Amino acid sequence: MKRKKSPPRLRFESPNGRVSSPEVDKLVEEIIGRVADKWTMLLLEALAQHGTVRFSRLATLVGGISQKMLTQTLRQMEADGFVTRTVYAVVPPRVEYAITPLGGSLSEAFCGVWLWAEANYAEIEHQRAAYLKRMADSNQVRSDAPIANASVIAKSERIPRP
Repeated sequence: MKRKKSPPRLRFESPNGRVSSPEVDKLVEEIIGRVADKWTMLLLEALAQHGTVRFSRLATLVGGISQKMLTQTLRQMEADGFVTRTVYAVVPPRVEYAITPLGGSLSEAFCGVWLWAEANYAEIEHQRAAYLKRMADSNQVRSDAPIANASVIAKSERIPRP
């Protein structure tokens, strides 16, 4: 029995046509997975803005993150070299986190996404509202529609609120 060939994996290609190595592609996939996690980017941003910060202060700055998720994310960020963790031998123990130059460079790179979102916010909201209208007009409204802004949903009178 012949086995189907799987399609070739996506490879990064620079604007000048240079193709990256499989090792770099693997690293990029791992980093995308990490930064696609909203907590990593929010923690990097909090540390970039506030400098050295204690664990509980990070939780307050980011908001909405559980202690378990904060701990897991900070451990992975420390393992990746994005943050340093300093433990002080005092009672009660004091732990502080600081962004590293590597974490800072990732934060700077991701800053472009914030700038893009800021510049395109109105257009995205417009597109989401148009999508909801098209779905409502065609009776294809789904409860899991990929709309992040509840205010857009509330503005549409045809879509029942949950």
